[in-house]
Amino acid sequence: MKRWNFPIAAYLFLVFISGAVVGALGYRMYSPPAASSSQRTNMAQWRKQYLDELQSHVNLTPDQMQKVNAIMDDTDARFNQARDQHHQAIDQIREDHRAKLRALLTPEQLPKYEQFRMERDARMKAAGKK
Repeated sequence: MKRWNFPIAAYLFLVFISGAVVGALGYRMYSPPAASSSQRTNMAQWRKQYLDELQSHVNLTPDQMQKVNAIMDDTDARFNQARDQHHQAIDQIREDHRAKLRALLTPEQLPKYEQFRMERDARMKAAGKK
């Protein structure tokens, strides 16, 4: 009887290696790297890149480029206005919440709540949230 230990071990090793390679490639394919903040561009750079790409793909005339710039300015203004309104609404809801809590608390609890709120607001501000 021949000993089949070496060929069996070699096949098992090849199966293991091929599984590791397939697993690594699958992980790389289905788990893209996270975006890093160093790759983020500011709005002026993004806008210039967008306009350059639009110009090269669509072949806009100079008049059309001026109109695209005007459209983008208007869109930016509308986004900023919507963002400001959103923040104002959130701030109003937060203040309503705090006013209702203050009305619920006893005079002895109120200073403790104010201290708690100030500490929490400081932690949130330090963490970069409002």
